[in-house]
Amino acid sequence: MLENHDSLVVITGGPGSGKTTLIDALEAAGFARTHEAGRGIIQDQVAIGGTALPWNDRAAFADLMLSWDMRSYHMAARQASPQVPVFCDRGVPDVLGYLRLCGLDAPAHVRKAAELFRYHRRAFIAPPWREIFAQDDERRQDFAEAERTYAALAQTYTDLGYDLIALPFAPVPARLQFVLDYVAVARPAS
Repeated sequence: MLENHDSLVVITGGPGSGKTTLIDALEAAGFARTHEAGRGIIQDQVAIGGTALPWNDRAAFADLMLSWDMRSYHMAARQASPQVPVFCDRGVPDVLGYLRLCGLDAPAHVRKAAELFRYHRRAFIAPPWREIFAQDDERRQDFAEAERTYAALAQTYTDLGYDLIALPFAPVPARLQFVLDYVAVARPAS
């Protein structure tokens, strides 16, 4: 186990479920956060003409996500404290969930990473929400795939021993307060 995992709080879910918007609101409230691997990797790969894209080479894309998420974990652990968590836009287990979604076998190094890089035992999951779902250049999945992604992530986190807390279908301020109440933290001083 790595240090500071209890102060790293994952918010996961399928695409277009509002998780990044919630994490943006947590950051605006003064909390540290990580950034989602998938969108950044897609943007970088497109910019350089790379092939590690979910619509081209899913295994290579998964390996890049794993590297990104492990680096994010280390950076977040340096910022975290028992009093003030860091909110993670996805985590290492999401790579296992992605491979499950794609029907790809998880290599031993990915499984080992999910065992070693542990987060707070309670992870938040954003359920599919049709009313806010939207596609864009990086989010090419349709709503049916968003639902399958949610199911794969829920099973993966559960299999790894996390207690999942479903985010309510509610406006961002209500979701933000729901998370803060659940982790019982005060907003950091400005």
